[in-house]
Amino acid sequence: MLRCVSPHVQTIIAEVIRRTGKAKPAAAALREVLKQRNLPPDDATAVAKTVFIYYRWHDWLQEQRGIKARIALALRLDERFRRDPGSIPLSELRAKTAPAWTAQCLDVSDEWLLSLQREPNLWLRARPGQAVRLAAKLTGAEITSLMPDALLYRGKQDLFKTPEFQAGEFEIQDLSSQLVGRLCAPAPGETWWDTCAGEGGKTLLLSDLMQNKGLIWASDRAHWRLEHLKRRAARAQMFNYRLAAWDGGPRLPTKAKFDGVLVDAPCSCIGTWGRDPHARQITMMNDVRELSAIQRQMLTHVAPSVKPGGKLVFAVCTLSHAETTQTVELFNASQPDFEPLIFPDIPIRHRTVSGASSVMVWPSDLDANGMFIAAWRRKNS
Repeated sequence: MLRCVSPHVQTIIAEVIRRTGKAKPAAAALREVLKQRNLPPDDATAVAKTVFIYYRWHDWLQEQRGIKARIALALRLDERFRRDPGSIPLSELRAKTAPAWTAQCLDVSDEWLLSLQREPNLWLRARPGQAVRLAAKLTGAEITSLMPDALLYRGKQDLFKTPEFQAGEFEIQDLSSQLVGRLCAPAPGETWWDTCAGEGGKTLLLSDLMQNKGLIWASDRAHWRLEHLKRRAARAQMFNYRLAAWDGGPRLPTKAKFDGVLVDAPCSCIGTWGRDPHARQITMMNDVRELSAIQRQMLTHVAPSVKPGGKLVFAVCTLSHAETTQTVELFNASQPDFEPLIFPDIPIRHRTVSGASSVMVWPSDLDANGMFIAAWRRKNS
């Protein structure tokens, strides 16, 4: 790939890598540099892909001198692995793919390590019932049986510039995030609160499942994210929402009671390391501890906002025990007003999860991000 791009683009790739560090994640450095340059779409894509390949193979590159030599080796390793995953010994994957501390806080498997070295899939969510129609119009979009309205995108277009995107016919949304909304299962006319809405991916899905009826409160600590949500909602013609700032603390944005509350909480994002390989270098075990404490506080703060008989759904794109199963155990012990809510059968690749009130979705389960989801119902009494 390096020989296929101009020396100018190679220079930009090296610039992004030089700007990247613990204080500036690769994704942020990439946005910063690309914003300053006026690259054609194909060149911008080449820069982004190469930067993430570099960090995917980061620990294999330490003996190479010079950024250009390290980039070239990363590209060779990536191509070799793509053609034959077995060409990279498992012993090397175990030693170099994930930080050593992960063995202390999650179930590290060879399957997970292999998933981290693959280029991640790009998933789309069509508007309800429109997946077949969208796939016929959008070159490179493939329907999947894993989730209603979901499509796997293998095309080369800049999706944000397609008329279908501009018309609000689809959202770019990872499959595991789509699963979160599906397991919330909101009904038309209900009132929901998406507590950590971010830029609104799950808020929009909840609205579609509610047929744009009822009301969704969407909150976040960052005002700019809510402004992005507002623009996305306008494009999708979503009207049944209200925005409110909330920092995750005990002072809630409203005294309203909800049929459902979704806590898509801040987390260490270990489940997204295949998509964001630089995070493997800058995430520490202490981050897991601190974030698990924040998650427990948030669940405690929002619990009184759930109506008797209502749902509380907890989701995190991480795989550590402290942020997932341990958080659930502590909530169960401290909140006698809530009981586990049993999900319907969850068909994922190679298995079906039945009779569960929580599910750990590994990247290989859906060829998507890793995700943990749990749910409770507030007792009527």
